[in-house]
Amino acid sequence: MKFVAADKSCLTWSGDCLVVGLSEESLPLTGLLSNLNERASGLLQELIDETDFKAKAGSSAVIRVGGEIRKLAIVGLGASEDLNLESLRRAAAVAAKLAKREKCASLGISFPIWNNSPERTTQTIAEGVTLAMHEDKRFKSDTESSTAGLSDISLLDLPGYEADLAKAAHVCDGVILARELVAAPPNVVTPVTLAETAADIAKDHGLTLKVLEQAECEALGMGAYLGVAMASDMPPKFIHLTYTPQGTPKRKLALIGKGLTFDSGGLNIKAGAGSMIELMKMDMGGAAAVLGAAKAIAQIKPDVEVHFISAATENMISGHAMHPGDILTASNGKTIEVNNTDAEGRLTLADALVYADKLGVDAMVDLATLTGACIVALGNDVAGLFSPNDELAEALAQAADKAGEKLWRMPMEDKYFDGLKSIVADMKNTGPRPGGSITAALFLKQFVKDTTWAHMDIAGPVWSEKDNAYNNPGATGYGVRTLVQWILESH
Repeated sequence: MKFVAADKSCLTWSGDCLVVGLSEESLPLTGLLSNLNERASGLLQELIDETDFKAKAGSSAVIRVGGEIRKLAIVGLGASEDLNLESLRRAAAVAAKLAKREKCASLGISFPIWNNSPERTTQTIAEGVTLAMHEDKRFKSDTESSTAGLSDISLLDLPGYEADLAKAAHVCDGVILARELVAAPPNVVTPVTLAETAADIAKDHGLTLKVLEQAECEALGMGAYLGVAMASDMPPKFIHLTYTPQGTPKRKLALIGKGLTFDSGGLNIKAGAGSMIELMKMDMGGAAAVLGAAKAIAQIKPDVEVHFISAATENMISGHAMHPGDILTASNGKTIEVNNTDAEGRLTLADALVYADKLGVDAMVDLATLTGACIVALGNDVAGLFSPNDELAEALAQAADKAGEKLWRMPMEDKYFDGLKSIVADMKNTGPRPGGSITAALFLKQFVKDTTWAHMDIAGPVWSEKDNAYNNPGATGYGVRTLVQWILESH
C-alpha cells in the first residue's frame, strides 16, 4: 500500500472510494459537507437518510456515485467532544476494511484534525489503516492476500506530512513484528529464533547485539533464569540489543521483555479446562513487544539510547526440571524458594532486571504476560501498570493513551510482600491467591536496586479472540506503540 499526505480535499479528490468521517454534530450537513453533497448530486444526504445514519462511532455506510468518485462512504466518529486519537485510529480501520470489502484500489480519507495536530492525525490514520490491513497467512496453504487490491490511500487536507506517514510505517513495522512473533507456534519461535530476530534487527538497522549463552549467564550468577531453562532441550539465550543515537543521548532507557517461548507450567503442569496451555506460545509477548519497539526505534532514530533485553527460554518438563521446593539464587544474591514452577516468568525477569539495573540507565520498564490474576482484575483489554515512581507511571499512562493501548495503574501494597516470605529462603516465587498480580510486581521489585522502574502485566491484551477494529483475532502486538511513544517523549 502507498500512502499520500494529499493537498486535495473531499471536493477535489477522485478515485474508487471517498470516505468521510462524520461526527454527530455534523448532521444536518453544512459548509464543506453540504458542498460535497452537491458534488455527489445529493447522494450523500440520500445515504444518510436511507441508512438512518446517526454518526455513531464505528458505524459506516456506502453508496455508488459514479464519475470521478466511484463510491462514497461515511464513517461515524461519535460526538465531537469524544474525538481522540484512538477513535480516529479505529475509524481509519473501518474505512480501510470498507474499501477492501468494496474492492476498491484507491481510497481517499477525509477526517477532522485532532486537537489542531495534523502531524499526529496523519500518523494515527495511517496506523489504523496499516494495522487493519495486516494479514498473517504464513502457516496457511492459501497465501493469497485478500487486501492486494487496496493500493493507494490518500489522507486528504494533510499536505506535507510525509514524515508522519513514515513514522506510522515504522511503528507499524514494530507492531506487526510483535504480532507475528506472538502468533507463531512454539516450534517456530524458540529462544534461538528470538535471538536470530534480534540479530536481523541489529544487522538491518545498525544496532549492537550481545547474546549471552548459558555459560556466560552462569558466570553472572543468573540462577533464577537458568533454573527455569534447565528442563528445555533448547539453549537459553539472554538477548541484549542496543540502539545508540548519534551524538550524546539525552536519556538512557531499558526495556525488558519476558521471553518464555513456551510455558508448559513445568512440574506444576498446566492441565485441564482453562489452563490455556495451547496458547502458551504467547508467553513471550513481552519480548515480542520489546523487539517490535527495537525495530521501530531503530528506524525513527530518536536521540535516546535504548537497551532491549530478554532472558529467553522455555519452561518444560524433564528429568532436569526444577522441582517445587527447590531454592534458586538470583544474580543479586537473593534466594528464592520455588513453590510453583508455573510462576517461572518472574524468575527469568529477576535476573534480567538485575542485569538492566547495572547499565546505568535513567529508567527501565519490563513487560510480561505475567499473571492470570491481572486478567481477573482488569479483563482482556487492559494491561496493569505497577511502579513505585509516580512520574514514570504517569509518563507511561500518557504514552499509552496517545498510542491507543489501555493501561491502568495498580497499587503496590508493600505489606502484601508478607505473603511471599519463606521459612527457608529470602522469598517464595508466589504468594496467596488474593492480589496475585500485586505480589508478582512486589517480587520483581526485589531485583531493582538503583533504577527508576515500572512493570507492565500484559497478560490480557496481548491476545484477542475477537475482531477489534485494527486488531484481527489473535496476536495484537500490544505494548509496541506505548513503548515507542514513551521513548519519543522521553527526550
